Amino acid sequence: MNVKDCVDKGLLARIAPDLAKAHSSLEIAAHKLELAEKENGHRIWEGAIVNAYTSMFHTARALLFKDGYKERSHYALGVFLEERYADKIERKYMTEFGALRLHRHEIMYALERNDESDEEEAEDAIRMANGFLEAVEKMLDEEKSRK
Repeated sequence: MNVKDCVDKGLLARIAPDLAKAHSSLEIAAHKLELAEKENGHRIWEGAIVNAYTSMFHTARALLFKDGYKERSHYALGVFLEERYADKIERKYMTEFGALRLHRHEIMYALERNDESDEEEAEDAIRMANGFLEAVEKMLDEEKSRK
């Protein structure tokens, strides 16, 4: 599946590019990252992982807004990142976004309790979310300074 397929299937929708919304999404991403760090400090691993993913989601969403899209699917957001930003963002962030998306889904929707989340996993997720946020903030700041 590619971005065009996602648009055709209604998983992504075209909108006017909006840098204000992009920056608002980055603010939300930073807030979710703060929550993840607090939860990690209180040994709430699942919450830390979910909020780290949510931070990455909002960071990626900022790129959607910048480019004139909105999402209707977490999966489609990953497709968008892979297609449009594979040469601009480190591969590790793309990989972690996909892995955390699936892990978050398991945490949120599983029918059985799963206590496999741990401190190391939460700290890795937070570290990746922080790096991704910094990379996208830098990208948007550089674009803004060119204009």
